[in-house]
Amino acid sequence: MVMEEGVQRDRGRGTPATPGAEARQIFVELGEQNFDAICLSTYRTACKLRYIQKRCNLHLIDIYNVIEAVRDAGLNAVELHAGISVIRLENLVSSLFNQLSKRLPTTHTINPRESTVLLVEFLLAAVDSEPDSRLTVLSVKAMLSMLCGGKLVDKLRYVFSQVSDSGGVLVQSKFDGFLREALKLPTALHEGPSFGYTHTLARSCFPQHKRVMLNMFLDIVADPPQCLVWLPLMHRMANVENVYHPVSCSYCRGNGITGFRYRCLRCRGYQLCQNCFWRGNASGSHSNKHQMKEHSSWKSPATKLGRALSRTLGCVSSREPPHPIYPEEPEMTLNLANIVPSRPIRNTSEAMLLSSSAPESSKSLSAAQRMNEEHALIAAYVNQLQSSPSSVNSPSRQDEEHKLIARYTSRLAETDGTGVIPKRSIDFDVNKQKRELIAQLECKNREILAEIKRLRAEHDAACQSSPEKGSTNPTLLAELRLLRQRKDELEQRMSSLQESRRELMVQLEGLMKLLKAQAAGSSHASPSRPSPSTVRSVGAVSPQAYMYPPQDSLAGVGGDVQEAFAQGPRRNLRNDLLVAADSITNTVSSLVKELHSDDVREEEERLLNGKDRAG
Repeated sequence: MVMEEGVQRDRGRGTPATPGAEARQIFVELGEQNFDAICLSTYRTACKLRYIQKRCNLHLIDIYNVIEAVRDAGLNAVELHAGISVIRLENLVSSLFNQLSKRLPTTHTINPRESTVLLVEFLLAAVDSEPDSRLTVLSVKAMLSMLCGGKLVDKLRYVFSQVSDSGGVLVQSKFDGFLREALKLPTALHEGPSFGYTHTLARSCFPQHKRVMLNMFLDIVADPPQCLVWLPLMHRMANVENVYHPVSCSYCRGNGITGFRYRCLRCRGYQLCQNCFWRGNASGSHSNKHQMKEHSSWKSPATKLGRALSRTLGCVSSREPPHPIYPEEPEMTLNLANIVPSRPIRNTSEAMLLSSSAPESSKSLSAAQRMNEEHALIAAYVNQLQSSPSSVNSPSRQDEEHKLIARYTSRLAETDGTGVIPKRSIDFDVNKQKRELIAQLECKNREILAEIKRLRAEHDAACQSSPEKGSTNPTLLAELRLLRQRKDELEQRMSSLQESRRELMVQLEGLMKLLKAQAAGSSHASPSRPSPSTVRSVGAVSPQAYMYPPQDSLAGVGGDVQEAFAQGPRRNLRNDLLVAADSITNTVSSLVKELHSDDVREEEERLLNGKDRAG
């Protein structure tokens, strides 16, 4: 797209539409984005509306969701210029965002209440942007269709359906009303001087004295009128938000460009990012008056060369139209008069009589008349169901319904070119047997599942009751209590025995020191070296017995003692004491082991007695 940067530059931002507009939350947040620094009014308006769209989460709502919500709210049955209350508007917007929150994945959540409040605030501010204006059905449809997401072609088709007559021709008065309501959006954003409504706008959008059909109306996509030039731009901005261009901006020297890329047609290799271009930044020999080309995608030099060669050789087809080509005449709507009868029919037999009492000359009726007859039968059956809802689930009623459907489908399938529907008897017994077989299999399946569930519950109950029985037996609990007390008593006795042993060891250590002192005194008294003596050991000897060399324990002792030991072989008193201490230690250990074995035996007997009692 070739453009000049000076178009619509600094055409007045306008004044706030209402004195309290700054107090609204969405307008305060919009002012913090500093969009007023953008010089071009078209881009400034599109940026503001795009921010409103994303802030209110309207970019996640398609035009078809809006159509469905408007239909569910009952606004299609109301005149376009009829007034609508704020509560009804809030309910409509709330249903939009509640349905959106259900459709979104769990990773992407929104706050429906906050989005509803923000959008209603903005719509009311847009309505109040013009004096003596009120909230109407047309204003709600026009604003929501302009702000929601989706394809621009689908939005314009919906708008055309609202401003055209039954013949598919644009009605200027309706289109003028649509422009009045749609242009309240930029007016509420203080862009009224550039895109405000005037009474001559509707006449200037399309050629005069010419019928405007749907395809001509959709040309707004490629060549929009001046008052709606921001609408296609907003959609293009949404499409290029994540487009990356691997080139640097010639002004800000940024590493890569995201969004739009603008290339100067006069300065070679001069490119600007969208922020620099929108704000009128220029450097070097480049001027803001130079023509710039807008790029919404990146193509490598090889791709450009290949497309140029293909275009030169005629291998590339001509450009596709900017929008699909639709038939000029609108599609005929269904005539529901044949489906709903003029008077209610009491029972199905009456409807059958109406369909079968025709004379033989009725075979020449057209296919459409016979279709109407079948529609009347179905409508009669529906009326009967509504009059007696209690008999809907009866077997006879289901068989009758299946017969009607089978008859209708067979006639539809076998209609020949002459429009005569041949009669054919349909065997319903086969379908009935199949249904009965399926019902039996489903019944058996339900029985098997119930049996599996019952067995699983019994197994779980048995597994849970076994530990509970042991834990709730009072006799077994008393036995366990006594065993714990006996264990505590044995541990106390064990600790007392260990303390006694510790005292004996201390006494033996004192005797050892005394013996060493005596041996040292005897060695000083007699310098002659005593002869080694034979050590008699009983049981296991403590390692402390070998820490010192053997000495004659009778050396230096009185004569009476020597005489007492003179008759037998010479004995070592210190070794005898050590052997005695070891024997005492072994005896105490064996006693402790024996006590411990008796206690363990008693505990085992008590446990066996407890199990026998529990059994």
